Amino acid sequence: MLDAFTAVTRGIRLVFRPGLRRYVFMPILVNLLIYGGGLYYVLGHFGGWLDSWMAAVPGWLNWLEWLIWPLFVATLILIVFFTFTLITHLIAAPFYGFLAAKVETQVTGRPPADDRGLLKTGIDAMGRELVKLAYILPRMAVLFVIGWIPALNLAAPFLWALFSAWMMAITYLDYPMDNNRVSFAEMRRRLRARTWPTLTFGGWVTLITWIPLANIFLLPGAVAGSVLMWDRHYRDDAVTPVVKG
Repeated sequence: MLDAFTAVTRGIRLVFRPGLRRYVFMPILVNLLIYGGGLYYVLGHFGGWLDSWMAAVPGWLNWLEWLIWPLFVATLILIVFFTFTLITHLIAAPFYGFLAAKVETQVTGRPPADDRGLLKTGIDAMGRELVKLAYILPRMAVLFVIGWIPALNLAAPFLWALFSAWMMAITYLDYPMDNNRVSFAEMRRRLRARTWPTLTFGGWVTLITWIPLANIFLLPGAVAGSVLMWDRHYRDDAVTPVVKG
């Protein structure tokens, strides 16, 4: 039985073996450039953003500043984290998709069920990322609003944790599924049908993304891990046709 942790750790070891290392270089370079530039920008503006938010707090709530300030800091960190993650995956998607295809060929001995050329695959990968954004962003907005509603905001950290795991599962498990021409709607159905493997895999990938600098080198391993998960848990989970009598 392949569990999520084993898939991720095996994937990390796999991508740095001879034959696959050359396909990891571009995703790592993209991550380095985005995170380096993004971190430089955020560090220069974070204090100003925080001051602007605090200035917008009504005077009668000043006595709650001790609670509001850390809430704003946590919210800004979450926004920055998710923004970096979404932008990184949007730009690196063609490279991750190509890496997933090479891993699948090496691990299973057969290429993905995809007859698209390299250029078409890259273009489609970018389009697929936009579909993911259209799915993820409205849900992020709802969680952001919940975080400001008294009483409900107590559940916000748990909801964010579940959402993070689900979002990462969708982001990474979609690479092998897209390579095998599984539609976005069908991909989500397969993930829901395997809730525990899906959320545990997404949870481990979320933890990886929070490791400063190391995440840049570990995320390609998560792509390889997604291929292992796809082959073990999701490949044969097709919709059973309904037979009408």
